[in-house]
Amino acid sequence: MINIASIQMKIGDEAKELNLKRASELIDSVDGADLILLPELWNIGYFGFTLYRDECEDLNGPTITLLKEKAARKGCYIFGGSLVVRSEDGGLYNTSTLINPKGDIIAQYRKLHLFGYDSEEAKLLKRGTEICVAKSEIGIFGLSTCYDLRFPELYRKMAVMGAEVFLVASAWPYPRLEAWLMLNRVRALENQVFLISSNSTGINRGKQFVGHSMIVDPWGTPMATGGDEECILRAKIDLQKVYEARKIFSAFNDRVLI
Repeated sequence: MINIASIQMKIGDEAKELNLKRASELIDSVDGADLILLPELWNIGYFGFTLYRDECEDLNGPTITLLKEKAARKGCYIFGGSLVVRSEDGGLYNTSTLINPKGDIIAQYRKLHLFGYDSEEAKLLKRGTEICVAKSEIGIFGLSTCYDLRFPELYRKMAVMGAEVFLVASAWPYPRLEAWLMLNRVRALENQVFLISSNSTGINRGKQFVGHSMIVDPWGTPMATGGDEECILRAKIDLQKVYEARKIFSAFNDRVLI
């Protein structure tokens, strides 16, 4: 069994230092977790587009350093949400990391699908080019970010690559709550895997996030879900349920490519 803690963090217009402090407090409040998740761009707020260039970091910056220290201290994996990372060529990417209990980065994912509707993300950032499926001592994880949820091909590819759990860092806003609720469940259901999402809550630059982070089982059934407020979702998942679901109802294995 894997003990999951998904942090649905309140993101406003606070300075990065205050967001780092708040994330540190929330992580410290979690006991007994094997895996902790954080939302998308939680350190500056997704809609703080003017901050993307000035507040970007590398993988040795204060945000990742904090997460490495927390993972090592708590002896757990941390899916660190995402942050704007400057690459060696100067490009900016919406980047997620998976950190192991030793405090080492074992996977890095650059968001493939950049959001352009009522957003500056697609103008300011470069999109990633690689799918990320990470093997660990507690399971095989497929990494993804927010808008990715609308593209089933990515999740099917990760499942074919062996992913048992989809991890989703997000900053999904109103009014698209129903789409968020459906896509979390459908991406798990159609691939018969677990899905764990960490969405933001609060109001950032006048935009309100929907919250409603979820832990979904391979049958598409929510095991835990958040509301509109800051909270920490907890659940225990058994990865054997992935293979049991596929044996009982063989939709994943019956797929035909046309």
